[in-house]
Amino acid sequence: MKIAAFPARYVQGPGALGRFGAEVAPFARRPLVLADAGLPDGVTGALGAVDGVAALLVATAAACTDEAIEATVAEARAAGADAIAGMGGGKVIDLGRAVADAMDVPFVAIPTVAASDAPCSAVVIVYDAAGAVVRAARARVNPRLVLVDTAVIAAAPPRFLAAGIGDALATYYEAEACARSGAPNKLGGQATRLALAAAAVCRDTVLDHGLAAMEECRAGVPGEALEAVVEANILLSGLGFESGGLAAAHAIHNGLAELHETHGALHGEKVAFGTLVELVLGEASEDEIRRIATFLAAAGLPVTLAELGIGDVEAALPVIVERAIRPTDNIHNEPRPMTAAIVADAIRRADALGLSIQSMTA
Repeated sequence: MKIAAFPARYVQGPGALGRFGAEVAPFARRPLVLADAGLPDGVTGALGAVDGVAALLVATAAACTDEAIEATVAEARAAGADAIAGMGGGKVIDLGRAVADAMDVPFVAIPTVAASDAPCSAVVIVYDAAGAVVRAARARVNPRLVLVDTAVIAAAPPRFLAAGIGDALATYYEAEACARSGAPNKLGGQATRLALAAAAVCRDTVLDHGLAAMEECRAGVPGEALEAVVEANILLSGLGFESGGLAAAHAIHNGLAELHETHGALHGEKVAFGTLVELVLGEASEDEIRRIATFLAAAGLPVTLAELGIGDVEAALPVIVERAIRPTDNIHNEPRPMTAAIVADAIRRADALGLSIQSMTA
């Protein structure tokens, strides 16, 4: 059975925050907006209002833990909220999504960085108090609205946009692996042609416009390249990963995340290196792997384990591999059987190739 899922509405452009009240008016009168406590007042203050919509803004520094979900549900119910919005990065968006699902009210995702493809999905990552991942859950429905203000994203540190590029570039290669193996997507079905097309357009957009988008972000300008890449990072990659499926790149991310040395790296930075391993495992040509590694390096993304903070590769490999090849992980969506030896060899080869790219560009 082919299955796909989408947000009900996606709005992107400079000044999009000013449309907030008008966009939520068809389905909410008292939305509670969970805003990342680190956001500048000028960002939260840009949320547009309309008659009949009385938004309640709540600043939060909480991660998406079971305790935070329970406490926020109680607060939202006490406030009479009829919709929940998550405004900020991935963790506050996950918290908002989990709260909305628990209350069975509409959810609005308002990403202020384009660092991952999570905003359009129904996936919720739940953490413990120490910051470790407890589980990946699913909300019952995808967001009612995704509101993306590219002026805000252009003003954010460029590292976040680069991380989103790393996450987005994996989308095509993982969806292709699932299509070849017949593995299910994140919805438990087979990918539609639309999902695979979105993944392919995502890859092409990132490769064609990614470096120019980084320049626009450094200048704080939401130009054509940045608009294209933000759409790829958030919308196209969101559709592609959820409705196309995940494979080795994200499994390698999970393995890397087991190491304390990598905790300072962003999700998309770890996925970027995972994509090189994905290409090695998928037996891509050396020219293709070098092309992708060269692009990632030019975008400021890690192409070696050392760039992720790992000094002793051989000591780290067993930890990475053991986590990556767990029976329930996405690496088993690859078209051929995955063993510890095969995965370890692929990581070594990807790392060596990244080192050669660095030496050529030094």
